[in-house]
Amino acid sequence: MSGEGLSKTYVEEVMEGLPGHAVQGRACFRDQWAVDVRSEDLLEVMAELRDRWGFRYLIDVTAVDFYPQKPRFQVVYHLWCHAHQALLRVKTWVETDTPSVPSVTGLWTTADWHERECYDLFGIHFTGHPNLRRILLPEAWEGHPLRKDYPTEGPDWDLD
Repeated sequence: MSGEGLSKTYVEEVMEGLPGHAVQGRACFRDQWAVDVRSEDLLEVMAELRDRWGFRYLIDVTAVDFYPQKPRFQVVYHLWCHAHQALLRVKTWVETDTPSVPSVTGLWTTADWHERECYDLFGIHFTGHPNLRRILLPEAWEGHPLRKDYPTEGPDWDLD
């Protein structure tokens, strides 16, 4: 069996072993696996993926804005298991006036920067983050440029 086949089998086993109450769905598209989890169970699932299943590398944290759909935002985590050369995408949905999910900085320190970027560009709050503030834009910047309702012409500039 090829290495790719081994990683697919491993990820299938991982997804079956996750807590059933937390998993809302599983999908595979072009040999890339994704699991949808409830936001309130995110930390439990992520800790299990890291500690039990060996996904010790957090590649990225990003979001997708599905405006005007409800729920509006999907937060996406890309995890890598070196031992099995396996990629897993973990997704969770958030919707409120101030969208928020728990911070995973306690599990992966690199999440610090990823979550700050996601906060800066999408306005998603990461509860428990040690230093949640803008990382790319000035603190006085209004709005979040990757939201679909952000004005395409940018902010109202007063150049006088």
